[in-house]
This record gives sequence, structure tokens and C-alpha cells, in this order.
Amino acid sequence: MSVLAAERIKITTTKSPWWCSAIVIVLGLGLAAVIGLTSKSSVSSYTDSVAEGNDPGFQPFLPTASDALGGVTGFGILVLMILAALAVTSEYRFGIIRTTFQAMPNRAGVLVAKAGLIGVFAAVLSFVLALGAFYIAKATAGSDAGAALVLDGPDGWRPIYSVPIYAFLCMFLAVGVGALVRQSAAAIALLLLWPLLIENLFNLFGSIGRDIMPYLPFLNANNFLGTPGGVDFHWGPWASLAYFAVWVAVIFGASIVVVNKRDA
Repeated sequence: MSVLAAERIKITTTKSPWWCSAIVIVLGLGLAAVIGLTSKSSVSSYTDSVAEGNDPGFQPFLPTASDALGGVTGFGILVLMILAALAVTSEYRFGIIRTTFQAMPNRAGVLVAKAGLIGVFAAVLSFVLALGAFYIAKATAGSDAGAALVLDGPDGWRPIYSVPIYAFLCMFLAVGVGALVRQSAAAIALLLLWPLLIENLFNLFGSIGRDIMPYLPFLNANNFLGTPGGVDFHWGPWASLAYFAVWVAVIFGASIVVVNKRDA
């Protein structure tokens, strides 16, 4: 409990968590409003063209719940991952980590407490934003454009409750990466390029790349979130979550081993 209290003080008394949280809120809710307004404009243009007897030449954009949450699951959680990585790398940069390990020789406990505390914060924040983004998108889209924005069916609520689960795991991943590389720039670059660029590059390698893509961690996380992106997965959404969780466990476990072996 003392370790959790120490980590809570570190997080709440610095400016970066507050700035990151503000950015996540703006991105998550702002992009949901943009998506809703865009879909409303698309449906309006389509309806006007049909009423005038013209061929619209396009299909109206009817966003789903997963589309409405794109600002949270995409950019928002990436910002929270940067926050989690900085929680580790900043201590290495300023030498505070030595004092932390002197006060708490159980280094694994320090990493678990840090990742767990940030993970719970990220899960709660992302869940609230997911609900907010969904209803903002539905309100701005209107009844016609928001026809697909429903939470019905056996998997209807999965786009909502999958977000905090994904956010919680991503915080452990980010803390693990931060502990492994120790440098803020390197950790941030890896955490941003991995889901945004590196995994998408496999599309360029033809059939070999497409065969590898179902085994990439963030693409499996997207499958759990309800945005498979055209990838032909060999399992369902919950198996994709388990697969992503294994990746997180391996990286976080490796960070504990490395932190225990090398000097602070």
C-alpha cells in the first residue's frame, strides 16, 4: 500500500498526467462529434441528390459504435501509453528511480504498482469517454445518420466495455517498454510506430505479409475492439484479447527480469 501511495503522489503532483488526460478527453469527444457531423452531412448530401433524381455516386457514411470510439481507442489510448511510459523513463532520466528502489527493494512490486495504478486510471477514464463519445456521436449524427449507432445484440456493448480492458493492458505494455528502453524518446517512438506504422507495413509484403498479420498483437487488439480492418483472423475477438494479453505479459515480464538484473 505504501508503494501505491508513493506512485499516486508521483502521478497526481506532476503536470504531465493532467495535460495528457485533457488531450485524451478532447481527442475522444471531439473526434466523436466530428464523426457524427460528418455522417449527418453525408446522409444529407445523399438524400438531396436522390430527391433531385441524380446519382449520388457514393454511399452515405453510417458510423457504428466502433467508429464513434475511434478517438478514444486510437489516439486517446496512445496518449495514455505515452503517459505510462514517461512514468518510468522520467524517473530514470532524473535519477529518482535509485531512491525509489532504495525505499522499495522489491523492484517488481514497484513496476506492478506503477502499471496497475495508471492502468486503473486509464480504464476508468477510457470507459467514461467511450460512453460519452458514443452518445455525442449519436446526438450530432441525428436519427437518420445515427441509425447504426446502437448497442443491441449479444455483442452490442462490446465496443464500450472492450475499451477499458484494452486501455488497462496497454498501460502494462507501456510501462514494460519504458522499463526496458529507459529513454523517453525511444519508448514513445516505439509505442507510436508499433501500432500506427510497423504492423500496417505488412500489407506491403503480399501474401506473406497477410499471413503474418493475424498474429500481430495490436491488430488482434483491434479485432477485439470490433475493428478487424479486413484481416482474416484464425480466432474470435476474445481469443484475440487473450493473444494480446500474452504479448503484454511477455514484455512486462521481460521488463521485470531486466530491471532486477541491471543497475538502476
